[in-house]
Amino acid sequence: MPAKIALVDDDQNFLTSLSMALSLEGFEVTTYNDGQAALSGLAQKPADLAILDIKMPRMDGFELLVKLRKQSGLPVIFLTSKDEEIDEVIGLRSGADDYIRKPVAQRVLLERIRTLLRRQKPGPATSAAKETMVQRGELILDSEKHLCTWRGQAVDLTVTEFLLLQALAVRPGHVKNRDNLIDAAYGENIYVDDRTIDSHIKRMRRKFREIDDEFNHIETLYGVGYRYKE
Repeated sequence: MPAKIALVDDDQNFLTSLSMALSLEGFEVTTYNDGQAALSGLAQKPADLAILDIKMPRMDGFELLVKLRKQSGLPVIFLTSKDEEIDEVIGLRSGADDYIRKPVAQRVLLERIRTLLRRQKPGPATSAAKETMVQRGELILDSEKHLCTWRGQAVDLTVTEFLLLQALAVRPGHVKNRDNLIDAAYGENIYVDDRTIDSHIKRMRRKFREIDDEFNHIETLYGVGYRYKE
């Protein structure tokens, strides 16, 4: 079965061209012109991944993402022509798995789509995940079920957050620099700004602290990287 992609953008020319490109790659594409239409449409016809523009009528991409995150962990990629860093921060904090600025090379977008879809499949998603179950004290990570628990309570992580935490937790005390974490979460052939990793880590910490306000196991070594406390 071909993977189902929901493409949401108010630029009809962009929708048409990208939809054709994705269809030629074997994806089943459904397009929407605004966030409200997408929210209604996805309730009737679920997708495997959504690609969202930010600035749209009726309901913008940020609001749509927040509403989608209340319903599922659907992988989401933001596409935007905006350059302000605050947009990226807001998007990642809202639960986006990736963020790409327009104009974007279709080859790069296709690689990120395939990477996110691979992560949704059962089993280890990267070479860093050589075991399906990782337990470090109160932390349990099950890569087959994409399940994370802390002190017996589920922590709702995006795919990217899960892979970042997994990369840190498999070797407690070992420092991972941002390049190491980018490779673990995105693959060696994808460029991601360092700030993107920092935003994911901050959001992941916040999710754990909603369960345990004393959680401090993801440590920052300024100028070096991150590590999971032994």
